[in-house]
Amino acid sequence: MYVGALELDVLLGDVHSLKEKRSVVRPIVAELRKRFEVAASEAGHQDLHRRALIGVAVVAGDAAHVRDVLAGCERLVAGRPELELLSARTRLVGPEDD
Repeated sequence: MYVGALELDVLLGDVHSLKEKRSVVRPIVAELRKRFEVAASEAGHQDLHRRALIGVAVVAGDAAHVRDVLAGCERLVAGRPELELLSARTRLVGPEDD
């Protein structure tokens, strides 16, 4: 079993309140969940209105599948015109890790 985690640090465009931020981030998280069947949520920067940290997690029996799914999630977020992807951090845990 392999577990992959992806942290996406994003800068939002023309957002002036936390309410506007939610209206941008929630559809992205919902699309990640639906399209890739992953666990996804806003995982950080909740108090900042122009920054968001989106967390994605996936579990699979094959490390290559985990990497492919996380790469697809990163591409989806990077391709959104209303935000700028500042950084993406991926971690993979497998049976050889303790």
